[in-house]
Amino acid sequence: MSKAVAIQTEYIPLGQFLKLAGVIDTGGMAKAFLADVEIKVNGELENRRGRKLYPDDTVFIDGFGDFHVTRR
Repeated sequence: MSKAVAIQTEYIPLGQFLKLAGVIDTGGMAKAFLADVEIKVNGELENRRGRKLYPDDTVFIDGFGDFHVTRR
């Protein structure tokens, strides 16, 4: 089962999403985290911290599980 992460805006960059989801503590950690951990957005490997995530996107983070982007 995936964890829902609600956003208030039209989209959220992947780096900010990682912080909002509680996966990293600060936005500055995003670049190193993306280099070390496999992340898939809608089933495709992703390593760009600026990747825009929209409601209904699914994010898999190795070691943390599945997340579903929702609108608040």
